[in-house]
Amino acid sequence: MSPALQSVWWVLALLPVAALSGWLIGRRGAERRGGQRVSRLSSNYFRGLNFLLNEQPDKAIEVFLQIAEVDKDTVETHFALGNLFRRRGEVDRAIRIHQNLMERPRLTEAQRVQAVLELGEDFMRAGLLDRAEALFIDLGQFDQVAPKALRHLISIYQQERDWPKAIDHARRYEAATGEPMGRLLAQFHCELAEAALARKDTAAAVAHLRDAAEVDSHSARAGIIEGRMALDAGDDAGAIRAFERVARHDVDYLPEVLQSLLGAWERLGERSRARAFLAEMVERSAGVSPMLALARLIQEDDGDAAAAQFLIRQLQRRPSVRGQNALIDLGLRRTDQDSEATLRVVRELSEQLVASAAAYRCGHCGFGARAHHWQCPSCKRWGTVRPVHGAFGE
Repeated sequence: MSPALQSVWWVLALLPVAALSGWLIGRRGAERRGGQRVSRLSSNYFRGLNFLLNEQPDKAIEVFLQIAEVDKDTVETHFALGNLFRRRGEVDRAIRIHQNLMERPRLTEAQRVQAVLELGEDFMRAGLLDRAEALFIDLGQFDQVAPKALRHLISIYQQERDWPKAIDHARRYEAATGEPMGRLLAQFHCELAEAALARKDTAAAVAHLRDAAEVDSHSARAGIIEGRMALDAGDDAGAIRAFERVARHDVDYLPEVLQSLLGAWERLGERSRARAFLAEMVERSAGVSPMLALARLIQEDDGDAAAAQFLIRQLQRRPSVRGQNALIDLGLRRTDQDSEATLRVVRELSEQLVASAAAYRCGHCGFGARAHHWQCPSCKRWGTVRPVHGAFGE
């Protein structure tokens, strides 16, 4: 962020403080003997703004903190300062401010509830999850903040990998707000299914997958786990059904199951089914994986020339470095020695371009990765990491 933008951000962030200070100045101005205090407040206020404009946010915060100390009843000012400290990573200072607020005897119930909520967020930021959990559980009885408290509890239980509690509170949040939580609940049930598989408890895994399907009938992750379980059991037909269903529900997950599908089709001798399904996926998918897989089958069945013609038609519609590499590979099988050397250099360059590019990207925060993640490592959203499409991607 540029220095100019940082200054703007700090001005906006401290607007609540400035507004309250302005109101305080105005109120004090009406007092008969308050002239000296008004002058001091006004001077401090403009001194704080001057620090902001000169990109000295630390000094600005100290000035506004002094303004807040002038009148111990400036609750909103303390809330604003506490939030600023938490955003800046000064969690200890934020905790002290919010704890001091909670100790004030004249707070309204709404103000006290807000102070507890802010303190819980401080504890979360500090990694004190047990203390944050206790506060948010208590807040669940207050209608005005219950949804926010439940959201925080869901986040805590995800960090602790306590999936049963995460499921319970996600259901409570859905009941309280009406916001559908099926996709998130399906991820939690899939986590339980994978934990059951790690314990070799197949029956429990099946039950958890059934629960995932009940809350999200199109859960790609549940279908993938089901297909892999079928493969482990030697049930190629069941694996094909599961993986084809996943791809038809969400074609972006086809690359995750394609190699398993190809193997199952091959073992069952389902070559015509494989070609028909891949042709369907080529038309529905913006990715290159089904195109390359179908080109390999065409090459094996009809020869290099037919596969090359297929690739050329597809690449004219949607250029792709990986598709180009496949076409070069076919060309290497039929060219003279000099052309072969040139084509090999082109292919090496293309491979370097592909290797340096992100294969997956989070649709929420833009996080890029070479491998797929069900939960984005950056923003912690579930199911938002998808294959990258385009010349260097899927």
